[in-house]
Amino acid sequence: MKLTIYGAAQQVTGSMHLLEVGQFKILIDCGLDYEKDRNIQANENFPFRPEEIDVVILTHAHIDHSGNLPTLVRLGFEGQILCTPPTADLTELLLLDSVNIFMRKADKGRKHRKGKFNTGAQPLYLQKHVMDTVDRFVTIGFDRPFRINGSIELTFIPVGHLLGAAAAIFKVTNEDGVEKSIAFTGDIGRKNYPVLDDPQSLPPVDYLVTESTYGGRLHTKDKTVEQALVETIEKACIKEQGRLIIPAFSIGRTQSLVYALNKIFSSGLLPPVKVFVDSPLATRSTEVFRKYHYLVNQEAQEFYQKQGDEFEFDNLIYVESLKDSRQVSNYYEPCIIISSAGMLEGGRIQDHLFYNIQNYYCTILFIGYCAKGTLGHRLLRGDSIVHIKDRDLAVYATIKQTDVLSAHGDHDDLVNTVKQQDKTKLKNVFLVHGEVSSMQALADALEVEGYSVTIPEKGVKHELR
Repeated sequence: MKLTIYGAAQQVTGSMHLLEVGQFKILIDCGLDYEKDRNIQANENFPFRPEEIDVVILTHAHIDHSGNLPTLVRLGFEGQILCTPPTADLTELLLLDSVNIFMRKADKGRKHRKGKFNTGAQPLYLQKHVMDTVDRFVTIGFDRPFRINGSIELTFIPVGHLLGAAAAIFKVTNEDGVEKSIAFTGDIGRKNYPVLDDPQSLPPVDYLVTESTYGGRLHTKDKTVEQALVETIEKACIKEQGRLIIPAFSIGRTQSLVYALNKIFSSGLLPPVKVFVDSPLATRSTEVFRKYHYLVNQEAQEFYQKQGDEFEFDNLIYVESLKDSRQVSNYYEPCIIISSAGMLEGGRIQDHLFYNIQNYYCTILFIGYCAKGTLGHRLLRGDSIVHIKDRDLAVYATIKQTDVLSAHGDHDDLVNTVKQQDKTKLKNVFLVHGEVSSMQALADALEVEGYSVTIPEKGVKHELR
């Protein structure tokens, strides 16, 4: 076997790994890279010929893992894309949303360059390419071995993080009957996370490719999700009578947040506050969560049995039309606005920021990771002036961040994932999907535990003997 890390190598976004078994080529994930100097077109420069890839394995739906699949298809890939059923449904929603984002940026570029030959960045792919991609999905349930060919077996193991998210476990048998195994974790979730089950332990393998997003960092453990939210809502909406804006990814984070708010308000921990979920994508993806309700965790299922739908409660409004979205800005009572995108790089959240970034009675609460170069990252690092919708605006709103709703496991979770492996069997751990400092911190901790660790460089081929 040969392994080449082509994406999320010493950075977070753009997951893409090539596993070669003889002449058979397997691509694990094909995500958009947000860190290529913000030039989205660079994502079509694959370091291999797309038509030579035999099969793609998709660990979960998030765009940094799935977002470049239509480009791969557009440029010649003709094989199957294997994933879990929820991942297929959620990925379709996300990819179609990406097309809308590309089209808006292209239109914006054309307007800025009116009368000039340069018409702005072209969409990376179109709706047709998304539907061509969706046609290639073949879904596999959790814990059900699937034979890709005569020598390669794939099993998906649930890892939390997002509905349908899976680690991909490969068993490869050579001509002499000798078996080797390798696991790709995708993104690892955390225990006791709203809506989602805890990550399942991985079986013993020879090689492990694991994410390292929170290497060297520990999540807040002195507060529950509900406690942290109550504290922020009480200050922003009750005491200050202001508004709380929460940028949240429409798929996964929003559902967990809505469920947590449901528990808070239904139990009377706070007086009623109007909650707007301003994201059509969030509304559609919530239907996917309802469709696969048997995959949510036991607590959420029990809540449903006792109190009804986890994703509906009094004073919760799912905003559909753009007209209704604009009217939210004219709602002057205390309220909570949940909108996408989580890194502020598009979507309706930019409208809410435009009208509230200079509002002293507005709090903006970040609940997830923001990649370098994004508007979210600039706000979190403390920029006093930010550029939103063609204007430079001073930042008067309160900027806060909490990790209680991070869907990634922290340093201890990552270390424990590796420590579940048999040291006498595991030959090497490859670290991906993290900043270099995070990878190094995780590598140091694992080496102390006696594991062999590699922080791979992009495009370097590794022989797995």
